[in-house]
Amino acid sequence: MSAASTMQRKEQAGKILVVDDEPIVCKSCLRVLTPEGYSVSVTQSGDEGIEKGASGDFDVVIVDLKMPDVDGMQVLRAIKENQPDVEVIVITGYSTISTAVAAMKLGAIDYLPKPFAPDELCVVVDKAMEKRRLIAENRDLRERLEEKFGLNNMIGKSKAMRDVYSLVRKVAPTNSTVLISGESGTGKELLARAIHCYSSRKEKQFFPADCSALAPTLLESELFGHVKGSFTGAIVTKPGLFELADGGTLFLDEIGNISLETQGKLLRVLEENEFKPVGGTEHKSVDVRLIAATNKTLEELTRRGAFREDLFYRINVFPITLPPLRERKDDISLLAWHFLKQHRDETGKDVQGFTCEAMNLLANAQWPGNVRELKNTIERLVITGEGKMIGAGDLPESFRKATNTWENGAVPQTRDELKELKKRLRQAATEGIERSFVLEALERNNWNITKAARETGIQRPNFHALMRKHGIRRQS
Repeated sequence: MSAASTMQRKEQAGKILVVDDEPIVCKSCLRVLTPEGYSVSVTQSGDEGIEKGASGDFDVVIVDLKMPDVDGMQVLRAIKENQPDVEVIVITGYSTISTAVAAMKLGAIDYLPKPFAPDELCVVVDKAMEKRRLIAENRDLRERLEEKFGLNNMIGKSKAMRDVYSLVRKVAPTNSTVLISGESGTGKELLARAIHCYSSRKEKQFFPADCSALAPTLLESELFGHVKGSFTGAIVTKPGLFELADGGTLFLDEIGNISLETQGKLLRVLEENEFKPVGGTEHKSVDVRLIAATNKTLEELTRRGAFREDLFYRINVFPITLPPLRERKDDISLLAWHFLKQHRDETGKDVQGFTCEAMNLLANAQWPGNVRELKNTIERLVITGEGKMIGAGDLPESFRKATNTWENGAVPQTRDELKELKKRLRQAATEGIERSFVLEALERNNWNITKAARETGIQRPNFHALMRKHGIRRQS
């Protein structure tokens, strides 16, 4: 094996610190572990073991329990206090059950009595290194999940959205049932994933289910599972989403579409934490957090008898309402730029931005399809655009018609009326880009008003006045 290959293998295997006052033990560990690819350091001082072990430079520490200056228990305790992810293996020639139990309680992963065979040492070290690797992988997965589904992935600085973020941070660490209300396209599933991402269940799975996509009988099977032969086509026993989501989170989108019969079974799961599969005879226990969403008014459905009142109160423990896009106009430019960059990267097209007139049209549109409609519109504009800037002429005709009309639809009759109308239209045309200008500057400077004002060449009082004019508040 080449020297380069050996070095790469060592780096991949990990770094080990041996702390033992006996030189023969240190030499033995070096002789056994180095050929296995590990980078091994040794020290015969307990104090030095604490200093090195707490530095974070090692993956595994092997420490002797009986040393003259500082005993192994002190070394173990200090390392775990400073570097809890470092795995510690204790070794001793005075092996007793009580010392083993005490070491394990302090966080040692294993206990190795002297004398030990080379194979025994390799087994416990491999075990410790594998645990260390799994912990690192889980942490990396959590970070990637938070990056993808956390609140940072939700675009919006408006007060309405900041209020939503505040509610998410409060409810996420609990096990409370959450009901998310909002029009179609406002991002209810994205918000549900953020709640799961910040919860204690984030290492378990998140299962979404669209309650409007399946017939009542199929939905019941999808949620609770079924046993083989329970109905035509049930050729195998299949677990339902409640069983699959055990320990995690189940998201029921458009819960207002569930039939009354299925609502009753759903209520039992929420109240008793158990369910019976379709065609089954025995109940199964589960631990699932439920997040429900609806674009309907459940209170009205309850009054009409289309939704069970007891189920409504059971799922409406912590309500969150997502505002429609037309009520958070300050966020439109941020979202438009976000989607532009996203689709520009996907398509490879050199689209640099929006003209002032185009952004004004986008900012003043009603967006009945909300964020989803805006995303699809920007994607289409990136694909069809010919130049580096998306202009007003690139937008669908409906956008231009909406802005080219005025309040009473009447043509001005006098010069003064014409001047007044032109003044109003100029103000309307600049409002959107002015708001976008301020928001973009704040976003680039992490909402530091002084830095944003300096970057744009505007005096801070004047920049702050622009913020007040457009209802833009400092981030808390």
